[in-house]
Amino acid sequence: MRLAMAALTLLLLPVIPASAQPVETGFLDRVVTVDREEFRYQVYVPRTFTRAAKWPVIVALHGGGEYGSDGIRQTAGALGNAIRRSPDRVPAIVIFPQARADKTPGWQLTGGRAALAALDKTLAEFSGDADRVYLTGYSAGGNGTWFLASRHPERFAALVVICAFASEFRGTTSGVLYPSLAMPGDQDAYASVARRVSRIPTWVFHGDADSTVNVDESRRMVAALKAAGADVRYTELPGVNHDSWTPAYAQAELFEWLLRQRRR
Repeated sequence: MRLAMAALTLLLLPVIPASAQPVETGFLDRVVTVDREEFRYQVYVPRTFTRAAKWPVIVALHGGGEYGSDGIRQTAGALGNAIRRSPDRVPAIVIFPQARADKTPGWQLTGGRAALAALDKTLAEFSGDADRVYLTGYSAGGNGTWFLASRHPERFAALVVICAFASEFRGTTSGVLYPSLAMPGDQDAYASVARRVSRIPTWVFHGDADSTVNVDESRRMVAALKAAGADVRYTELPGVNHDSWTPAYAQAELFEWLLRQRRR
């Protein structure tokens, strides 16, 4: 009798649809496996998240100082800090992948593949909108943004690229040698990348006093993008050294512009 009553009680309990079930928010730990190797990353989920809506997704690539495998340090500054200071400015799911500290140009190799795998997993887990996927990065992550966008231009609705480089470069923090981003058969890295990403709205930032990555890297890329007919904005920050990501991500207008873009 008791078993029958218990079964009846279970049948009478209301069924809560998946879209209405509570979801943990904030910075969440996640992991993805690529080539049998685990890559830890974090996903920021806004307090207002609900599965009933489709959400824009931002992929944020860190610089050379945050290489590692703890899955945490890449959220300690830059966009992570901007979100903590003003969460209402970023009503989006934000993915913070982490590339390995293995002396390879991480985003150009397995780190980039892990970032895309984290994107696929996040789109499925958090009701992501594939037509509103945005890619951003600074320094080595800016290089990774140019790389991933030029190799997978169909995936992204807009780019925000900060103090980046496209030519061959030796990382001052990591010592990593980054090859030129020119596609096979091309000589000019800037024109090569620009042709591939010309249909993606792009906003570039660089400090004119950058002593790590010369501001000419962004000036030349912006010129190549304009020559390719791209929709590109360029903000050169006077007197700012390499840390141009702090004033860039502090701009409310940046996120207003970014979240208006849709994949073309």
